[in-house]
Amino acid sequence: MFVLVIGGSAVSSIPGISIAGSNPEIVPFTAPADADVLLWGKPHVVDALPIDPDGHPTPALITRAAYLAAGFPALIVRAGTFVPPEVPFIETGARVGGNPVTEDAVTDAEMLFRKGATLGHELSKTHDTIVIGESIPGGTTTALFLLRSLGYDGMVSSASPQNPVRLKEDMWEKVTKRLGIDHGSLKGKGIQAVSSLGDPMQVVAAGIASGCSENTRVVLAGGTQMLAVGALLRNLGEQRPLLIATTRYIAEDKSADFQSIADQVGLEMYLACLDFSRSPFPGLADYEKGFVKEGVGAGGAVWYAGERGIPVSKVISGTEILYCDLVHAVGKTS
Repeated sequence: MFVLVIGGSAVSSIPGISIAGSNPEIVPFTAPADADVLLWGKPHVVDALPIDPDGHPTPALITRAAYLAAGFPALIVRAGTFVPPEVPFIETGARVGGNPVTEDAVTDAEMLFRKGATLGHELSKTHDTIVIGESIPGGTTTALFLLRSLGYDGMVSSASPQNPVRLKEDMWEKVTKRLGIDHGSLKGKGIQAVSSLGDPMQVVAAGIASGCSENTRVVLAGGTQMLAVGALLRNLGEQRPLLIATTRYIAEDKSADFQSIADQVGLEMYLACLDFSRSPFPGLADYEKGFVKEGVGAGGAVWYAGERGIPVSKVISGTEILYCDLVHAVGKTS
């Protein structure tokens, strides 16, 4: 089962933090639109293709290409988006995450974790593999906050080739000042940490993973956002083997420390060897230049498709077909 947890955070509205969506008005619709694209092939919650300001398409297209080619089951879980998607989904009742610079981030985190765990428990009764992906604008920043508070070292990635490291560090300093903490102060206090400075996606995704039976293989599908989920699980005492499946673009990001953090958390790693360098579409070819990199569980979806005998080359060609069709469907150009 592929589970996409979609969320929202006030952090995404901070200028320079998130490039998800073509403008600030679209950002609140990004995660629900990704859910629509995964299951229905195009966004319905908003009449626009989820792209960044430079025209690079959502990685939901990669995930959908893998989903169509492999035929694996998929489920959407809503964890605090600004608006719901149009596709069917599981509702957790989570609120949009707050900005940790000025307020606590997640209300009812303990209950959200319990809800996620219940869902994971039920899903694992009928599925031996649970792949958990995410879509939450601003999620790399809240991932940094959670990782730092739990004592992990390193910088998170960004959907942009120019990782706004200084802005993220400035925000971290403000968060620590508000809470009166420093690096590692919340180690052993995972729920408190996510409540204070994380986001609702993190706690719901961690709950799903925690609730799965011991015989279920759990895969965290994504980049540094899912490193934070893995860190939360370890902090809460979860010792099961965990695989983090992402794209090679994340591992090649020199502005971030993906491998180092994965090692610190104790995660196995899979890198999807996507290659759009020969794509006729500039929006996809620019993935090779460090744009977008990962999201919507793309790397994990490629892994899942591979487990079902689908080569990466078929996912790449399928992504290009979907992009061409979607551009024409919504009247956009790359």
